[in-house]
Amino acid sequence: MAAAPRLPVTCSGGGSSSSRILLIVFLAAALLASAANAAVSYDHRSLVINGRRRILISGSIHYPRSAPEMWPGLIQKAKDGGLDVVQTYVFWNGHEPAQGQYYFADRYDLVRFVKLVRQAGLYVHLRVGPYVCAEWNFGYRPPPTTHHQHNTLADSENRSPRLYLFFFSGFPVWLKYVPGIRFRTDNGPFKAAMQKFVEKIVSMMKSEGLFEWQGGPIIMAQVENEFGPMESVVGSGGKPYAHWAAQMAVGTNAGVPWVMCKQDDAPDPVINTCNGFYCDYFTPNNKYKPTMWTEAWTGWFTKFGGAAPHRPVEDLAFAVARFVQKGGSFVNYYMYHGGTNFGRTAGGPFIATSYDYDAPIDEFGLLRQPKWGHLRNMHRAIKQAEPALVSGDPTIRSIGNYEKAYVFKSKNGACAAFLSNYHVKSAVRIRFDGRHYDLPAWSISILPDCKTAVFNTATVKEPTLLPKMSPVMHRFAWQSYSEDTNSLDDSAFARDGLIEQLSLTWDKSDYLWYTTHVNIGSNERFLKSGQWPQLSVYSAGHSMQVFVNGRSYGSVYGGYDNPKLTFSGYVKMWQGSNKISILSSAVGLPNNGDHFELWNVGVLGPVTLSGLNEGKRDLSHQRWIYQVGLKGESLGLHTVTGSSAVEWAGPGGGTQPLTWHKALFNAPAGSDPVALDMGSMGKGQVWVNGRHAGRYWSYRAHSRGCGRCSYAGTYREDQCTSNCGDLSQRWYHVPRSWLKPSGNLLVVLEEYGGDLAGVSLATRTT
Repeated sequence: MAAAPRLPVTCSGGGSSSSRILLIVFLAAALLASAANAAVSYDHRSLVINGRRRILISGSIHYPRSAPEMWPGLIQKAKDGGLDVVQTYVFWNGHEPAQGQYYFADRYDLVRFVKLVRQAGLYVHLRVGPYVCAEWNFGYRPPPTTHHQHNTLADSENRSPRLYLFFFSGFPVWLKYVPGIRFRTDNGPFKAAMQKFVEKIVSMMKSEGLFEWQGGPIIMAQVENEFGPMESVVGSGGKPYAHWAAQMAVGTNAGVPWVMCKQDDAPDPVINTCNGFYCDYFTPNNKYKPTMWTEAWTGWFTKFGGAAPHRPVEDLAFAVARFVQKGGSFVNYYMYHGGTNFGRTAGGPFIATSYDYDAPIDEFGLLRQPKWGHLRNMHRAIKQAEPALVSGDPTIRSIGNYEKAYVFKSKNGACAAFLSNYHVKSAVRIRFDGRHYDLPAWSISILPDCKTAVFNTATVKEPTLLPKMSPVMHRFAWQSYSEDTNSLDDSAFARDGLIEQLSLTWDKSDYLWYTTHVNIGSNERFLKSGQWPQLSVYSAGHSMQVFVNGRSYGSVYGGYDNPKLTFSGYVKMWQGSNKISILSSAVGLPNNGDHFELWNVGVLGPVTLSGLNEGKRDLSHQRWIYQVGLKGESLGLHTVTGSSAVEWAGPGGGTQPLTWHKALFNAPAGSDPVALDMGSMGKGQVWVNGRHAGRYWSYRAHSRGCGRCSYAGTYREDQCTSNCGDLSQRWYHVPRSWLKPSGNLLVVLEEYGGDLAGVSLATRTT
């Protein structure tokens, strides 16, 4: 990254005006020359930085998915792994909690993150979006409870300390309620809001001097995200919107190239790029644009109820080498470090709190071996071959039925070759330029000098290191507080009929109470027969508990593939007024799809009561009382100060639904990452010192699908999975920076009921 030259200047009181003018002209010319040298451009072969073509290896690290104290170590491990670039989304939802009010602190301190990447000597690819997908929720995040946060709300320092942040796949929830809005289409209100945010981010990066032409690390930016497949679904407004987004982005004058991933019709000068498990088939839409892969999927996300994904490193390395040998010049690993969906940021719905992604750096910040080391070795080989790779396009030779050689040569005599075996079962010995080479099945060897094979994608030399959890605390002194299912506070309100959940909660809480009363006459036959009426409740998702006259009648929940659900059960009722209370719970909101403004959650009906003298009674249109959130949430029981607002009973048993539990613990010795074992509990949320570690759910994966795993052949996300029949997630990350040496407050909200005796604290080591 070029900096402005330091010029000798003689300071004196004398000198002619013409001399001063010449000096000013000289300085201006020097600065312009410096800016030109630092400019990022591109040609058909690659990005050109400081006048030099580059083969760039990148990795995704999302700043909100790890604690800021982890960022320097993660970035250094990325550099040590051979990366040139760190890629991140920009999360609109986290940065504009309310229209015109901005937040850039704690895990959302974007400027701090980018500056740390610069300090490490790496570049940044900034995916402004602002739609991000990323399995990211639109939801609520309470303010950090640290004493040392800065720049908490740039435009509203005097606001109430209670701060709501909303997430909708990167979109803030207030956007959903802008009059006349339709998301991601040729819609005036949406485009106005999107442009304002994009310009805000670009302006902020400029003011901090963070673009490459300013001496900063940002070499490339992205607008929109994977819109191409949605263009036809959106309808006639899709294509005009995509072209507008590209033109708007270029119009910000960021001074770096813009890309649009999975957007085949991206207009010039925006570069269209590829996302996927493989991208060797991809070519850009114009011959003078470079071939770029913005998301090389290192694994896959975990969902509650799903098995643990795994992508063999042999196949991942094969995919990357295959892309480079065909002329690819930019590869980004999505994810290089996945991290954690802290709070309620997991989307989906039903995306797990862990966003480990089987990435080279695991959720806790530890190296995943052999994946990290094997990829590092490949990056070294690619960098050795870079002088030849950037010189032009390869010549391709067939050297067998399934074998090919891709040869790059420069005018200066540099030569590099990639020898490929596409057979999924058979290894082969091939002859290339008078030498013999052994190629395992489904592999590529890299020869940086066209002679010596320094790396093969299927030959893994790094040891396999299996991480382990070491329990350090088995017993907590629990105290408990149970929610009252019959209580309503002053914020409750009544309406006729059923109302969609999000329109009432604005996702400030996962929870919404639906309460109504049913009058049972003295002549109802079931009062004598004991054949209780059947209550049926239909919900758009995602989880639901039913109480009648304060008694729990169980819970039901949907799943990742179908979030909708129906409760059906016989309920005991008595003569007179009976109270039906339904607690609807969201488990992350949509992170992809079309027409986000039309998506629903909660009890939409019908709600019916069968087995009455009249047959079936429809309760859907009668008077309902609505209460957003739980009493414990409104009291702030998860915070250090709020936890003293009620009388806690102890020790708690943990078997009752809708119960809060708290305990104190000391931080484990050492510096190893810390996790909570929540496998004995049911479903709920957990906080440490007021910080929201996330949702937990002891949801078991399906029992089938885990078996033998071969690296060879085209990979799918349902291959090579593990933990079939076990919990989708058991361990929940607690960043070390959240902990004090002693007296740490652990708060658990249990929705279903569980065994507190099984909760433990552990450290993670490899």
